[in-house]
Amino acid sequence: MNIFHKVTLQSMKKSRTRTIVTVIGVILSAAMITAVTTFSVSLLNYMIKGATVKYGGWHVEFLDVDSSFAEARARDDGVAGTAISENIGYAELKGGKNPNKPYLFIAGFSKEAFDTVPIELVSGRLPENSGEILVPAHVAANGGVTYAVGDTLSLAIGSRMAGEGRLGQHDPFPARNEPGKENETFVPQEERTYTVVGICERPAFEEFTAPGYTLITTEDTAAGLTAGPTDQTAGSTDQTASLSIFVTLKNPGKVQAYIERTAGQSAYVLNDNVLRFLGVSSDHLFNMLLYSVGGILMALIMTGSIFLIYNSFTISLNERTRQFGILASVGATAGQLRNSVLFEGLCIGAAGIPIGILVGLGSIGLVISFVAEKFKNFGYSAVSLSLTVSGTAIAGAAVISLVTILFAAYIPARKAAARPVMESIHQTNEIKIESGAVRTSKLAQRLCGLEGTLALKNFKRNKKRCRSIVLSLSLSVVLFVSANAFGNCLNQGAKRSVVNTDFDICFSSPKIDENELFRLYGRLKTAEGIKESSYQALMSYSCAVRAGDLSDEYRKYMGYENPDETVTLPMDIQFIEDREFRNFIESQGLSPEEYTGQNAKMIAVAKQKSDETKSGRSGLVNMFVGDSVSGSVTPGAELPGEVKGNPSADKEKQISITFVDTIPLDTLPKNSSDVKPFIFMIVAPWQLREQFVSPDAGEIMGLTFLADKPSQVTAEMSEMIQEAGIGTDYTLYNVNRMFEENRSILFVIHVFTYVFVMMISLIAAANVFNTISTNIKLRRRELAMLRSVGMSDRNFNKMMNFECAFYGMRTLLFGLPAAGICSWLIYCGMAAGGADVSFVFPWASMAVSAFSVFFIVFITMVFAVGKLKKENIIDALRDDMA
Repeated sequence: MNIFHKVTLQSMKKSRTRTIVTVIGVILSAAMITAVTTFSVSLLNYMIKGATVKYGGWHVEFLDVDSSFAEARARDDGVAGTAISENIGYAELKGGKNPNKPYLFIAGFSKEAFDTVPIELVSGRLPENSGEILVPAHVAANGGVTYAVGDTLSLAIGSRMAGEGRLGQHDPFPARNEPGKENETFVPQEERTYTVVGICERPAFEEFTAPGYTLITTEDTAAGLTAGPTDQTAGSTDQTASLSIFVTLKNPGKVQAYIERTAGQSAYVLNDNVLRFLGVSSDHLFNMLLYSVGGILMALIMTGSIFLIYNSFTISLNERTRQFGILASVGATAGQLRNSVLFEGLCIGAAGIPIGILVGLGSIGLVISFVAEKFKNFGYSAVSLSLTVSGTAIAGAAVISLVTILFAAYIPARKAAARPVMESIHQTNEIKIESGAVRTSKLAQRLCGLEGTLALKNFKRNKKRCRSIVLSLSLSVVLFVSANAFGNCLNQGAKRSVVNTDFDICFSSPKIDENELFRLYGRLKTAEGIKESSYQALMSYSCAVRAGDLSDEYRKYMGYENPDETVTLPMDIQFIEDREFRNFIESQGLSPEEYTGQNAKMIAVAKQKSDETKSGRSGLVNMFVGDSVSGSVTPGAELPGEVKGNPSADKEKQISITFVDTIPLDTLPKNSSDVKPFIFMIVAPWQLREQFVSPDAGEIMGLTFLADKPSQVTAEMSEMIQEAGIGTDYTLYNVNRMFEENRSILFVIHVFTYVFVMMISLIAAANVFNTISTNIKLRRRELAMLRSVGMSDRNFNKMMNFECAFYGMRTLLFGLPAAGICSWLIYCGMAAGGADVSFVFPWASMAVSAFSVFFIVFITMVFAVGKLKKENIIDALRDDMA
C-alpha cells in the first residue's frame, strides 16, 4: 500500500458519515442489480424446466430417415440420447373439415419415445401394443371428426406420393398441388384396425403445417408395412425403415452447427418451445422481452446509482482539493491523483458489493417464495418457480456494480487531477462570482427577512453545489414518479384483463340433444360443492334493419350513406331459463306479460366498441338510435353490411326489439373467429327456443355452474360425463381457472412493482441525504462564521429552513414537469406495444414525491446542522483556514 492509498483511507475515515452513506448506496445498487439478474436467471430456468416437462427435453427431430441414419445419430459425439418413432403411414380422414389437413398420420412410438416426448392425456390411457392407438383432441376441434375411447378404427394405410418421391409430415398438403408442381396422390397399401384407448392433446412435435393429424401407437415390431408387393408399387426402396428420430444434445447451444453437420437432405423440426428459452431458437421474442425489461430496470438502477456515487465523489474531492494541491506540489502526478480517487471507489465497492449481493439474493429469494404459487396459475403448473443462484449472474452483478462505481468516480477524478496546483491549494476556483451576481430584490428581502436573504444569496453564490443538490432531488422525483407510472400501467393492463363471470364451470356442446342435455344436467348438478346451476342455448342469426335506425357513429364506421337501405347484421340469440328471464325483465322495469308468450317482444343488447369516450378510454356505445327497432331475422350469420336477399318465408321471422344495457347471464364461450367488433344479442326465454331452432342457426347448448372448489368439481364432472357415455363433441371449461390466471398475474405485478419502487426510493433518499449532508459539512467555516458574529440558533434554524424551502421549490419546478413527461413517454411506449391502457396523470405519486422532497431535505438538514452545532466555532474556523 503506497502513500496515496494511506491518505485516501484516512480521508474516508475522517468523513465517516459520507463514506457510510455511499457504501449504503452501493449496497442498495448491488442488491437491486443482483435481484434483477438473479430473478431473470430464475425465471429463465423455470421456463426451461416447465417447457421441458410439457414439450420434452429433445432438441431436434429428423423426419423420414432410414435406420442407418438413426444409428449414426445415436453414435454422434455430443448426443446425450435418441428416441425413435416409426412412421407407419397415412390414412385419409373421412369427413374432415380442414382442407389443409386431410389425413391421419400413424406414428409408432418406441419405449424411449414415450419417455422423451410428453403426452398429455385428456382421457383414457396410453397404448400398450400395436393394436391400440391414441387420438389427439384437435382431430375433433380442428378437423371436425370426433372419436371416443373404445371406438374401432379400420384404416387403409399408405403413402403420399409425388411422382417417385414420398412425402412426409414436413411437406404441407397444398404445396404439392400448386401450379408448376407435381400433384400429390395417396397410395393405400394395407388395412389396419386399431382400438382407441385414449384422447390426448395435440403432440408438440407436430408442425402446424403438417398434412396429417398424428395418431400414436406403439412401434410395429412385426414390420407390417415392410413386406409385400406394395413396396415396389410405391416406388420406394426405403419404406422398410421410415423413421423419425428425436435427438437430445449435451450442449443445446450447438444445435444449429449439429444440424448443418448431420442433416444433409433430411427434413428436421426444432423443439422451439424449449430452445427459445435457451437462446438458440429462431424465435427470440421471449429472450428479447426478458432482456429488454431487465435492461430497462438495470438502466434505472444504474442511473440512480451513478448519480449517487458521482455526487459522493464530487463532494469528496471538494473536501480533498487542498490535499490534492499539496500532494501535486511535492511531485504527485495526475495519474497518481486519479488512481487515488479510483482506489477510494474500489474500497467502497469492496465494502458494499459483497453485502449488496447477499442482500439482493436474500430479498429476491423472499419475493420468489412469496409469488411462486401464483406463477403456477399462469405458467407451468408441473414445476415451481424457485431461486436459482447462478455464478455467472452473481459475477455479472458484481462487475456491473463495480463498473458503475468506477464510472461514477472517474469523471470527478479526472477533473481533480487536471486542476492547477495553486488553484487547488488556495481553492480560488471553488466559488467565482461577479459583481452584482448575489444581489437580491427588495421584495425578497421584505418577504424572507435577513435569514431568507442569506439563504437566497447562498444559492446565487454557490451555484455549482446548489445545482448538484437540485439535480439530485429532481432525479429522485423523476425516478420515483416514473417507476410508479410504469407500475400503474402494468397494473392497469392486468386489471383490465381480469373479468368477473356469472359461473365457474361451463359445459357446452354444438350437437347434443336437448333430452340428453337435461339428463346430464340432472347428474352434474349433484356434484359436491355446486352452489348454483343453470342451462342456456346460443344461436347465430342475422337481422335485417334500415340503415337509418343505426346510430350515426356506426353508420359512419360501416360507410352507410343511404338511410333507407336495408342492411344485415349478425347477431346471437341467448335462450335462458324462464325463471331467470322473468327476474331479468322485472329488474329492468319491463312488463312480464309484454315480453313473454308466443308473440312477445324481444330484449336485446346492441353495443359497438368505440375508442373515444368521455373518459378518453375505449368503451361501448349504442349501435341504434332509438330504444327499440323492428326487423326480420333469419338463421345463420351474415356479414355486416350485406344486403339481405329473399329468405324463405318459413325461416324469416318478424320481431320487435327493445334495447337494454346489460344481459342477465354471461354467454357460453365462443371460438375466437366468431368474435365481432360489436355486441348484438337477443335474450329470450327457453320456452321460445323451439320457434328458432334451425339447422342453419349453429346452435350451442350448455350448462353453467357456480362452485366452492371449481378445480375439484370440474374433475368430478369430467368423470361423470365419461360415465354418462356422451358421444357428441363437447367442451368442459374451468372458467374460474382462466380468470385466476389473470388475478395471479395482477398479484405478481403488484409485488414486483412495489418492491422495485421501494428500492428506487431508497437509492433516491440515500442520494439526497448524502448530497445535502456533505454539502452542509463543506460549509462549516461559512456557517461557523455566521454564528461567530452573533446569529442566534433561532435565526440560524430559520435560515436553514429557508434553504430547505428553496431546494424543494426548485426541485419541484424542474422535477415534476420532467416526471410528467417521462410518465407520458412510458404510457406512449406501452400503448404503442398494444397494451390496453389509458394515460392517468400521476397526481398521487407527484404529491407523495413533493412531500418526500421537503421531508427528506428537512430531516437531512436537521441531522447535518445538529452535528455542526456540536462543534466548537473556533475549531471550525481554524480547521478550514489552516
